[in-house]
Amino acid sequence: MRLRASLARGRGRARMARWRYPIVARSRPGKLAHMSSAIIVSLVIQVLLIIHCIRTGRNSLWIWAIALLPAAGPIAYVLVEVLPGLFRSRGTRRAVQGMRKALDPEQDLRRFEAEARMTGDVASRQRYADELLRHGRSPEAIAAYRQALAGLYEHDPNLLLGLARALFASGSFGEARQTLDTLVAHNPDFRSPDGHLLYARALQGEGRLEQALQEYAAVAKYFAGAEAPLRYAQLLRASGRAEEARRVLKDLLEHARLAPRHYRRMQREWLAGAEQELASL
Repeated sequence: MRLRASLARGRGRARMARWRYPIVARSRPGKLAHMSSAIIVSLVIQVLLIIHCIRTGRNSLWIWAIALLPAAGPIAYVLVEVLPGLFRSRGTRRAVQGMRKALDPEQDLRRFEAEARMTGDVASRQRYADELLRHGRSPEAIAAYRQALAGLYEHDPNLLLGLARALFASGSFGEARQTLDTLVAHNPDFRSPDGHLLYARALQGEGRLEQALQEYAAVAKYFAGAEAPLRYAQLLRASGRAEEARRVLKDLLEHARLAPRHYRRMQREWLAGAEQELASL
């Protein structure tokens, strides 16, 4: 009887063991797979960081630190070498500035206004006027430019050019042209392709189309971007000179095709306009 009872207890414990431990047994492959994946990811990160270290010419001691210290080495390398360089890069700075301006578009405007009030110097007033114009507040920009155009800076070319831009933006085409004439009269050696293009546009705004065409033809020859040739072609077409407009557009697009990629990227909007204009001729 004792032997039977002992055997029965043994069989009971065996059945309980079979129900108690299979979960643990089955869970081991999952844990091993998880650990294997973590090891593979860690190795991939180490290899990528070592490649980065070699390609960028970092201190070779980092290679040993990354390889021998799987956790601390990569983290230290990213903190010391990668992140500072990332935040110093021009692209990252532009992205951060763009995000800041998107969240608070008038941040710079308030700062420049405060600087202009506190210091009152010409440079701070010009920065404030430029920012007003960038925000489309041309009447206030006109007042700020005129306030800065005093004393030794009465005929400052950059201030006069800014004033002409603000006058043009407000629709005062005649005053904008007269301001540019004053600029050239007092600063004969001053050169500005943007100012020359603005002069042609002001003439066009006044309705002086023949003179505008002459100025467009002149500025389009040396203007770095595609805006001047496109505007020239558009006015040629509006004046009934479609063949000349077609020639200007073809030359522009051929120049863009041979130009470096960054030129096409920067001038994408104007070049797209040129293609549409040519297709409609």
